[in-house]
Amino acid sequence: MAKRVAIVGAGVSGLASIRCCLQEGLEPTCFERSDDLGGLWRFTEHVEEGRASLYKSVVSNSCKEMSCYSDFPFPEDYPNYVPNSLFLEYLKMYANQFNLLERIQFKTKVCKVTKCPDFIVTGQWEVVTQHEGKQQSAIFDAVMVCTGFLTNPYLPLDSFPGINTFKGQYFHSRQYKHPDIFKDKRVLVIGMGNSGTDIAVEASHLAKKVFLSTTGGAWVMSRVFDSGYPWDMVFMTRFQNMLRNSLPTPIVTWLMARKMNSWFNHANYGLIPENRTQLREPVLNDELPGRIITGKVLIKPSIKEVKENSVIFNNTPKEEPIDIIVFATGYTFAFPFLDETVVKVENGQASLYKYIFPVHLPRPTLAVIGLIKPLGSIIPTGETQARWAVRVLKGINKLPPRNVMIEEVNERKEKHSGFGLCYCKALQSDYITYVDELLTSINAKPNLFSLLLTDPRLALTIFFGPCTPYQFRLTGPGKWKGARNAILTQWDRTFKVTKTRIVQESPSPFASLLKLLSLLALLLAIFLIFL
Repeated sequence: MAKRVAIVGAGVSGLASIRCCLQEGLEPTCFERSDDLGGLWRFTEHVEEGRASLYKSVVSNSCKEMSCYSDFPFPEDYPNYVPNSLFLEYLKMYANQFNLLERIQFKTKVCKVTKCPDFIVTGQWEVVTQHEGKQQSAIFDAVMVCTGFLTNPYLPLDSFPGINTFKGQYFHSRQYKHPDIFKDKRVLVIGMGNSGTDIAVEASHLAKKVFLSTTGGAWVMSRVFDSGYPWDMVFMTRFQNMLRNSLPTPIVTWLMARKMNSWFNHANYGLIPENRTQLREPVLNDELPGRIITGKVLIKPSIKEVKENSVIFNNTPKEEPIDIIVFATGYTFAFPFLDETVVKVENGQASLYKYIFPVHLPRPTLAVIGLIKPLGSIIPTGETQARWAVRVLKGINKLPPRNVMIEEVNERKEKHSGFGLCYCKALQSDYITYVDELLTSINAKPNLFSLLLTDPRLALTIFFGPCTPYQFRLTGPGKWKGARNAILTQWDRTFKVTKTRIVQESPSPFASLLKLLSLLALLLAIFLIFL
């Protein structure tokens, strides 16, 4: 059984891993190469080697009720979508609340993690670290890697003929901090992910001209969804997830396209994805359509050639003068402190069972936490990974035989069931389905059939309402007594920060009748579902 656990990184997954180790009676030591916790969410004016970097204006894409730790809600007065500075404060509150800081060694770089000579028997690891220029090594019973996947910028300059002749400025989006550099410039942003779109929109407020180049297009969503609700509280429900996964993929794809186009017609804005079968992460941006329709941002195809002071786009012979090029071309990931025989990265993913455990290790004493891209928040996903992984490290939960794990990993890489959304890109996963798998392994998944008999109000809220992380603490190890109340009051906290002006609403007989009919329809749906 593992006792001493080394944790690499004190970001959102690292903090969750420390907490889970402590809850299971283990002795975690977390190594953080920078001088503070927070990982991605800690803004600095300069890019730090080996650490994710963000720009000053970053706001969370997942709302506070969906992206908190499962037993630690955000403060009620926080906005629904949280600026990075407040997010960092929340992480510090979490660390202080559960006494995690005493387990973190700051300014300590992990240089090497290797198997001990008697690994087959003990499963132990030698961890070599460096602090203030001095190296030291220690033996640990297990290792949890929480370094994320946003530290190594992908900059494919070879794909842009003529870039070496360009006399203007170009850089990866990782280097971007403030929009001031774009004032009165002609800017080209290459890549239409969340970062690229954010940067193009910010630049459009100061720049002379902004082009946003995309090869495959993307669906663009607003954080403000139906009736002004946060998008993920509407989209991420168990009912909707079950419905999506029971329908053939072409139908789900059509429904998704129809929903995305209900805000604005993506084809008319040059944004519609070329491949609409495979799910690509939607872009969350509240301003982009408005910047396009006012001519502040121009959507363009891929780059054919870069010249000294201009670029030529594919299918458009006209040269466009450019002063600054921003490559928002994503990231690769690696584990420089691990040998390839431990974790090998190929084609943007690693052979990890449940995205966590290397399948070929004779002893399951190394876990990778947070190396996943769910269509949902990474915080509760990484936390749930850590809860299960720690119990495996402790010996409470057992992994299946190696051949079973390898088969599952290969199926995940190669196959799609033909139903629901097609998660075919590297590291993509169905958030609710994936988390439920892990919760089932530790007997922490809420039993809706039992709850429907004992607590029908809670059961209906869980099934039809947003799948907030508090659901993951209703039962099983780590059960939180405040989970039920947090679930039943989640909408109160959501509206509290938007209803800053009290409005008197007069009662309507029609509204009462509509509520009655809705209740009858709801009861009918429940009857059909649980029949």
